[in-house]
Amino acid sequence: MPGTQPMHTHLAFETEKIPRLKSALNRFPSRRIMVVGDLMLDVFVWGEVQRISPEAPVPVVDVHEETRLLGGSANVVHNVAALGAMALVSGVVGSDPGGRELVRLLRQAGVSTDGVVVEDKRPTTMKTRIIARNQQVVRFDREERRPVGGDTLDHISRYLEDCLDRVDAVIFSDYAKGVITPGLMDRARSMGLSSRVPVIVDPKVQHAAMYRGVTLVTPNHHEAARMAGIEIRTEADLKAAADILLRELQCETVLITRGKDGMSLFHRNGDMESIPTVARRVFDVTGAGDTVIATMALGMAAGLSTVDAALLANLAAGIVVGEVGTAAVSRESLAAALEACAC
Repeated sequence: MPGTQPMHTHLAFETEKIPRLKSALNRFPSRRIMVVGDLMLDVFVWGEVQRISPEAPVPVVDVHEETRLLGGSANVVHNVAALGAMALVSGVVGSDPGGRELVRLLRQAGVSTDGVVVEDKRPTTMKTRIIARNQQVVRFDREERRPVGGDTLDHISRYLEDCLDRVDAVIFSDYAKGVITPGLMDRARSMGLSSRVPVIVDPKVQHAAMYRGVTLVTPNHHEAARMAGIEIRTEADLKAAADILLRELQCETVLITRGKDGMSLFHRNGDMESIPTVARRVFDVTGAGDTVIATMALGMAAGLSTVDAALLANLAAGIVVGEVGTAAVSRESLAAALEACAC
């Protein structure tokens, strides 16, 4: 309405919201979410440190176990599937053992790999973390950041276009490993993507200009500051950064995740909602952003407003940070958390 002033609201789980959130959660199995982005294999090497190496001043880790999990945009896919929805995925792996393992894990999660491109000359992105006493000692990465093009770009674009009429939302999960490119985003805009379904982006700072016209972007507060080009120290700074992103990206909504301070949701009309964190313990933030964007997309696809979808995503994030290692939130655990909020 003309003359209406923007509103700033502090939100929590009000009792009357819970039936609406539960109803949306029950609709998740009927929803289809497309995830396009940088597929990764997360490797966790678990052990104990009891001595320092005589060769160099570094800890010696006695390895007990190794686990391999879906990471990067593949973890977004994992979260979508764990929440009970159908996940469609497109991205790139190498023709190497890591790529084969990643494809196997996707199929094990019940996800079709028809949209996954295998490139002979590109290694599968792998992040290996050495964990001792629940603390990360070191991480080493194998990756290729060269932007995809040619046949690979064509395959991803065609798969996206072919699936568009049967998905309820599209997530672009950008880890700056080469899949999310200006060419891909231009093709997505030419499909009229954001006018047909919600388009949600987990951004990388250096690619900010590519996301113009999407429905929602979900930077953390550090990324938001760098994308907007200002330092965020106060609530006023946070709003100024969001206003810059809304204007420059021409998107409908910006969701800024703020760690222990929860989340802040900013809308094009100037309204803002602050959502306090619900995490009771934080062991590992690995993959929390993947959980947020997956839950946010599913909430919106299930008919929730961006505000209610953010409440659900915030609750899901509070669950996942209580686990060590890349994790996915199940629909059952999220339903149980909602029940706890009702008590």
